Amino acid sequence: MSENIRTATHPTPLLQDTFTVGSRTFSSRLLVGTGKYKDMTETGEAIAASAAEIVTVAIRRTNIGQNSDEPNLLDVISPDKYTILPNTAGCFDAETAIRTCKLARELLDGHNLVKLEVLGDEKTLYPNITETLKAAQVLVDDGFEVMVYSSDDPIVAQELESMGCVAIMPLGSLIGSGLGLLNRHTLSLIIENAKVPVLVDAGVGTASDAAIAMELGCDGVLMNSAIANAQNPVMMAHAMKHAVWAGRAAFLAGRMPMRKMATASSPQTGYFFQ
Repeated sequence: MSENIRTATHPTPLLQDTFTVGSRTFSSRLLVGTGKYKDMTETGEAIAASAAEIVTVAIRRTNIGQNSDEPNLLDVISPDKYTILPNTAGCFDAETAIRTCKLARELLDGHNLVKLEVLGDEKTLYPNITETLKAAQVLVDDGFEVMVYSSDDPIVAQELESMGCVAIMPLGSLIGSGLGLLNRHTLSLIIENAKVPVLVDAGVGTASDAAIAMELGCDGVLMNSAIANAQNPVMMAHAMKHAVWAGRAAFLAGRMPMRKMATASSPQTGYFFQ
């Protein structure tokens, strides 16, 4: 979008609307992953089309330098251009997730922003909250800035925030399902109570899902499958960029109240009829 959106009460252009995660500030509220693309070229093109600034990488499944004889993903998504967000995808206990974050910190020269996810089982990939809480506390105490994948439970979100996590990332629905946001009410409760950014993580299937998340007041949306599994990933990445932008604009603009009955769009008073 090249135009600035202005209102009488908020004259700042929306394009200057930023959000802060831990010690870092970003302009793009769309975060994207790097898995499931057909090749490195498509990965790079789709991520560029998304205009994302934060790109998440599964350390246990992706080479970012630990295997010198394999293609390095960082050749496509340079840390000079993107903020790399290591994630602990594939971890099913706290100890493995903690070890994976420490490996990422070594590979990325002291980088401390990580996405923690500790999964409960391979069928649903639902978060194991007990292990997530355990890992989060250890990582926060060790100086990591932890963005954490969680269930859409407002009490769990409060607990993660209180221990020092810098962003809460409740699922919209199961990872890779494309089912969209299945429980908007609990997401709204998390958003209303949180003092750190809330980002929907998992379940987005198409652009309208991303727009709805932003209209609810989410600070951002993270996705991978919705783009990578599209028939045209680069085009979908463009769509997601604009959906997040439009949803954020709609949230800031303030939607009209919902009414049970019709209200005429044109004025019904002040006119004389012959």
